[in-house]
Amino acid sequence: MSRMKAPKTMPRLLVIVTTDISDATLRDLVLRRRGEDAEMRVVAPASEISRLDWLTNADGDARATAASVAEESVGALPTTVEVGVGDSDPVKAIENALREFPADEVLLVTRPDGDASWLEEGSGEAAQARFGLPVVHVTVADDGSVCFP
Repeated sequence: MSRMKAPKTMPRLLVIVTTDISDATLRDLVLRRRGEDAEMRVVAPASEISRLDWLTNADGDARATAASVAEESVGALPTTVEVGVGDSDPVKAIENALREFPADEVLLVTRPDGDASWLEEGSGEAAQARFGLPVVHVTVADDGSVCFP
């Protein structure tokens, strides 16, 4: 009598991107996290929004910018991924995405807090404290340099 092995499930990586990042850098980060065989979803929070626009729900420009960031990010990844625009708050965007895409790990790419939008600021630490899975926070400076805070 032979025993069948349970099918190996693919690792699932949720990539949250709030800023531009070079294709090569993003590809390298993803490959180091989960390899080429990961199932991925890319979400770009609409965090480039003023407080007034946020309060009045005038988020059209922020959502368009986020959609552009998400689409540009997808081309850098080694596998086919789902892509979308998320909540303006990156932590809320992670929470919402995890409801539909139960990831094994989150890769959060933002600007450093000194350059971050008011919604991005502190999001790395908040996400690491809030979610019961690994959250890797990477910041990208204006010159393209990457830092793991």
